[in-house]
Amino acid sequence: MGTVLADQYRALRLVSEGANTTVLDAEDEATGRTVTIKLIRPEALGAEGAGNRVVEERFKREARATAALQSTHTVNLYDFGVTEDGAFYYVMEMLDGLDLATLVGRFGPLPAERVVHLVRGVCHSLGEAHGRGLVHRDVKPANIFTCRLGPDIDFVKVLDFGLVKSTGGEAGGATALTQEGSVAGTPAFMAPEMAL
Repeated sequence: MGTVLADQYRALRLVSEGANTTVLDAEDEATGRTVTIKLIRPEALGAEGAGNRVVEERFKREARATAALQSTHTVNLYDFGVTEDGAFYYVMEMLDGLDLATLVGRFGPLPAERVVHLVRGVCHSLGEAHGRGLVHRDVKPANIFTCRLGPDIDFVKVLDFGLVKSTGGEAGGATALTQEGSVAGTPAFMAPEMAL
């Protein structure tokens, strides 16, 4: 957690750390709200170092496209940028709940009625993204979160639009965030044609 973000964010706790990403909860000192920050190492996006302007511009363009999504079932993106040491970061709403991978792992299969309820929310989020010419590319249980939102419980949010790809619709034809020639997503959840 030695990465320095904008002065307004104060790290509270480490949520998770992987090979290419770090997720932490932080306080936005400007607004007083607790947020979640996802840090992405430059090499995960095909950048050799902090100086790769093409990757940085793609990251910013795709973050702006994601921030413009308005579905209540898409995680809110509040801010984004590049740290002093070249890591890319997203500042998102902090959610109170569980991702579906964790939920099913702890409690087993969900009743059909609940699954239908959750899938409707996911479709709402992805439908808006597709209507704007964006494809998520990493839809999986770990990126679908069921949470408490105000008085609502079991409210679904789709996370991790960081692998979003433009199909040339409203997003302005922006290029994919991932490096050319690479495959984005989680192999176990990819469409067969992508795996091939």
